[in-house]
Amino acid sequence: MTWHWYEEDLENNLRDMHARIQRGAYRAKPSRRVYIPKPDGRQRPLGIAALEDKIVQRAIAEVLNAIYETDFLGFSYGFRPGRQAHEALDALTVGIFRKKVNWVLDADIRGYFDSINHECLMKFIERRISDGRILRLIRKWLKAGVIEDDRLTVSDEGAAQGASISPLLSNIYLHYVLDVWVQKWRREKARGDVIIIRWADDFAMGFQYRDDAERFLKELHERFREHSLELHPEKARLIRFGRYAYQDCKRIDGRRKPETFNFLGFTHYCGVSRKGKFMVKRKTMRKRFTAKLHEIKAELRKRMHQAISDQSSWLRSVVRGYFAYHAVPGNGEALGAFRTQIAKLWYKILRRRSQRSRMTWERMCKLVNLWLPPVKILHPWPEQRFAAMTQGKSHVR
Repeated sequence: MTWHWYEEDLENNLRDMHARIQRGAYRAKPSRRVYIPKPDGRQRPLGIAALEDKIVQRAIAEVLNAIYETDFLGFSYGFRPGRQAHEALDALTVGIFRKKVNWVLDADIRGYFDSINHECLMKFIERRISDGRILRLIRKWLKAGVIEDDRLTVSDEGAAQGASISPLLSNIYLHYVLDVWVQKWRREKARGDVIIIRWADDFAMGFQYRDDAERFLKELHERFREHSLELHPEKARLIRFGRYAYQDCKRIDGRRKPETFNFLGFTHYCGVSRKGKFMVKRKTMRKRFTAKLHEIKAELRKRMHQAISDQSSWLRSVVRGYFAYHAVPGNGEALGAFRTQIAKLWYKILRRRSQRSRMTWERMCKLVNLWLPPVKILHPWPEQRFAAMTQGKSHVR
């Protein structure tokens, strides 16, 4: 069923769907499994819901969002209305700078969307939702299963990543399993400062004391095990990080400089300002940088024989979109390198269009300067945006 077919008799179709929901005759359909590439080269499984399921899920998500937005904690940013990735990045940077952070736990949950326990999730939802119709609808979507290669797979775990309701359900699950538990843990068990920033299943934490961090990590493993979750063994790391990291690395660890960690597409590392004060610096992750260039290279080959004006319009939109996310203070060098690599890829493609190509690098530079956006920092400093966002009233959490 397509949107075009459904729209031809939209009013009657919606009326019929509403009637089936009211009398309990609505049946959720299995999701269709598709895969999209991840920045690290692996495949991310998605579940594409049927058209009517998308409509109903979107409506239920609107209702539940209004309820859970009053419950979700301030350090949770992913899949929430009005919250953006750069706000989470700013909160993390400001938290490390303002609080006494000496250790950072960078963690990622292994196969999170495929590991959500249905029974635990429904118990969490029933704490706030008592409407039986909504609860039955959610159960139907969870139990509908996934079709892949004409085979239906039904499991007691997992929420199809890609469905309209899945981001909210995943946030509800981690709200109770992680967020509320962390809030209580740092209030009752931590000796020093503890900060946390979570974006979906990716979260970073800062600790003042190493024994706090190690004790928390041990208890976190147990907490996740109770709820069918597991930290990714290759991505969960406890590293020395903060304003004293440089001197401690040399004095205690014998390292030349502190380790770095990745969060939301940026590599975070310890640096100093022009005045010599500590600051958290950020640059584009190498894997993201390389993966984007490979993607553009493959697309340029397909567009090799297009008119230069068409190629340039497309490349300009790509570079502008890339800069819109990555143009944060301190990342100018990586932005310049990205723009230069795009120019070289474009130059090679234009040279290959003909054995008698007259395209020289001097002409190429003029073309690049004419069409590709110049390197420009588009985002404010984290302290400035965080202060504007919280209006100086909220504490760093």
